[in-house]
Amino acid sequence: MQQYFQAVHFAGLSNLLTVFIFLAVVGFCLIIRWYKSRKVLQKLAAPAWRHKLLLHASVLRKAIKTVLFFVGALFLAIALLQPQWDKKEEKVQQEGRDLLIAVDISRSMLGQDLKPNRLEFAKKKIKKLLSNLSCERVGLLLFSGETVVQCPLTKDYAAFFMFLDQLDVETISSGTTSLDGAIAAALAVFENMPAKKTKLLCLFTDGEDFSSNLSGIKEKAAKAGMAIFTFGIGTKHGAPIPIFDYQGKQTGFEKDAAGKIIMSKLNEGILKNLSEQTGGKYIHATVESDKDLKEFIALVQKFEKDALEDANVARFQEQYSYAIAVSLACFAVEWVL
Repeated sequence: MQQYFQAVHFAGLSNLLTVFIFLAVVGFCLIIRWYKSRKVLQKLAAPAWRHKLLLHASVLRKAIKTVLFFVGALFLAIALLQPQWDKKEEKVQQEGRDLLIAVDISRSMLGQDLKPNRLEFAKKKIKKLLSNLSCERVGLLLFSGETVVQCPLTKDYAAFFMFLDQLDVETISSGTTSLDGAIAAALAVFENMPAKKTKLLCLFTDGEDFSSNLSGIKEKAAKAGMAIFTFGIGTKHGAPIPIFDYQGKQTGFEKDAAGKIIMSKLNEGILKNLSEQTGGKYIHATVESDKDLKEFIALVQKFEKDALEDANVARFQEQYSYAIAVSLACFAVEWVL
């Protein structure tokens, strides 16, 4: 018996307060009714003559009717709590959107105008973003001069976070940034899924770019229906690019041929142009709040969902009908009596 009750799951526990109030009101009304009926019987006849004068005024009968009514109300309340048991596996058709997140890992992403640096700031933003997204498949691309698919499209956010957490100073490429390479890699991923209605790419970058064919790849992305969103990581005043030794200790800053420290600045113009021409939007990553993420999520939710792979989900079966049946039976017997 104990094992049986442990297997019962109540899906409607949010109605618990309503159930308590309902039972309290029913109990109170039954007590008042019992008290008033007793007062009426006392006025109509003395206890010694009551069974002769009032043939249908049985105290036991009234007690049984009261108990039946309360039990009926109790099982009705249990039905409201949605009792469930007997788990069964069901195939569920899932829907969502495919979102590729591309992270710039060029040396400029070590700039410290955002704390602790641009790369770590972008990682925190991505984690917050995914904690507020639901039923979306995400993939991770890393790009600088070349692009690597670090994590294929997946609904397993834990696996995605594992790959994301591996990004650190040692991952940073020594090369320059090539936005066209990241877009081309994203197009290659989506080319294997031609039936997809929604194709989304989100670039987290400071906008420094040394692409050789950005205009051509933008046109290709627009024709393929891939919307490109860009998150600007950095500030307009910029920051110097730190240099680290093989032990991970900072040894100075990058300098130009004249010996001056190079300042890496956020290039919003190229990112705005890229997003506008592909049906996406440029968003400046904010420090004080997450309004940038909220804006992006609202934009993503406007895109049409695609059918994803079926998933086997173990679900408890609804069993509230048994409680309703007992409740109706109690009310019916109480009415007959």
